[in-house]
Amino acid sequence: MSSAVTDRSDAADSGRALRWGAIAVAVVVLLPLASLVWTAAHGSGDLWPNLLRHVLPHALGQTLLLVIGVGIIAGGIGTGTAWLVAVCRFPGRGIFEWALLLPLAIPTYIQAFVYVDAVHPLGPIPTLIRGLLGISSPRGLWLPEVRSLPGCIVLLGLVLYPYVYLTARAAFLVQGSSVLEAARTLGAGAWETFFRIALPLARPALAVGVTLALMETVNDVGASEFLGVQTLTLSIYSTWLNRSSLPGAAQIALFMLVIMMGLVMLERWGRRHLSVANVGARLRPPARRDLTAGAAGLAMLACFLPLLFGFLLPAGHLAHMAWARWQFHGFPVSVAQEALNTALFAAAGTSVAVGAGLLIALALRTGALRSGLVPRLAGLGYAVPGTVLAVGLLVPLAGFDNLVSAASAQLFGVPTGLLLSGSGAALVIAYVIRFLVIPVGGLEAGFGKITPSLDMAARSLGERPRGVMRRIHLPLLRPALGTAALLVFVDCMKELPATLMLRPLNFETLASHVYAEAARGTYEDGAIAALLIVLVGLAPVILLARLSRPAQG
Repeated sequence: MSSAVTDRSDAADSGRALRWGAIAVAVVVLLPLASLVWTAAHGSGDLWPNLLRHVLPHALGQTLLLVIGVGIIAGGIGTGTAWLVAVCRFPGRGIFEWALLLPLAIPTYIQAFVYVDAVHPLGPIPTLIRGLLGISSPRGLWLPEVRSLPGCIVLLGLVLYPYVYLTARAAFLVQGSSVLEAARTLGAGAWETFFRIALPLARPALAVGVTLALMETVNDVGASEFLGVQTLTLSIYSTWLNRSSLPGAAQIALFMLVIMMGLVMLERWGRRHLSVANVGARLRPPARRDLTAGAAGLAMLACFLPLLFGFLLPAGHLAHMAWARWQFHGFPVSVAQEALNTALFAAAGTSVAVGAGLLIALALRTGALRSGLVPRLAGLGYAVPGTVLAVGLLVPLAGFDNLVSAASAQLFGVPTGLLLSGSGAALVIAYVIRFLVIPVGGLEAGFGKITPSLDMAARSLGERPRGVMRRIHLPLLRPALGTAALLVFVDCMKELPATLMLRPLNFETLASHVYAEAARGTYEDGAIAALLIVLVGLAPVILLARLSRPAQG
């Protein structure tokens, strides 16, 4: 009797600890958003006439055009290639099935960094074309200007289309052969089947993929700056750092959040009537159709061109530049230190994010949280661009530092200085808030695969709640924990806007090193750091390719 009472007391204590721990994590995620509103409300407004006259109309117009253009290109390429590899049979289809994901390994700012150098009048691409055409003068060959809004749209579209490809391919594979075969037996041709049957059924998945691509577009700061496109994200960055106006940056950031919320609502709208698309989830995947020789050639070309311009050319040029830099100067010592900095901060962010994600998922599993509200709030950070997050974090962290420093000075006569803002802790916090959605979602799915009867069996054999977690949950969750940790680590490593704005003084990471070299125009000096980022970024792409491999060969 006494043991049962102790057991119930332990369970109640564990439940309370999990519940309040999960709520505390959600509060930390919401803190920068609340701070953003407070900072914007306390601005003098003196800056707004200038912003309204000279900055916002142009930045808003450029951002909207960029988002629309990237959405069209990424949506078109992603949907078209996904349809080809899902329902058609042509030479190389098996390779394209995973290789089309490779552009995800290249961050947008590195893609811009490479193409600006590669298509320079004296760069390798114009030089090769001039050699083939027998043109001697660099001015004798005209190529489209990559430092422009159209150039930025095309480059971002080539990097971000895999988000649409991944979700669209999964949707086409689960539509079921019977649906498509029924359309064909009723006389529908290939194009009519695609546009009237497959595409409407895949609409929810397409909305998710396009929204993810557009969120990455809005979050971008490096590519748009290199290519001369003044977006809202770049306006926040320049208003804070160049004009020294935090309230002005916060006001633009709030305006930008409205756009992000619009994208989220667009994604929800695209997923309405989701049950219609899931009708075929239990059906047999569609039988692949053999293409004629001409059609197979066109299908190969349609899959190869995005891969060529989205990964092979930039990765090849980057490897060439890195090799040239290595031969001339050897491996730069500073890059080794920056790689170590990057790994340490990414590892710290990953550890905290995975720990917080496990806390929330476990609270849901044990019933300590009775609704999914807290996990949804904890995942809001992914929809907040890095620049907006940095602006929102600055005030509460500075307030905490000042409070602690004043208390220390009063009690011990020694101020502590900037504990969070100056030590890099702010950067780790930003990483955690931004990417927390990955471990939360991954571990929720992992718990879904562990039947509750295992928990009940362990408890009936006398195991306490902590023992169930340690001996049952953690071993079974190892694959989900590993996947979440890998994805968060690579995302932390690639994150540029928050790193630029929150890193300590005189502290460089690989991402900030690449940005600085590109800003100075010394592209070759940043090649090794950029190549390291791309190589590490390949790991989650390989993982994604394996996880998304369809059952059908």
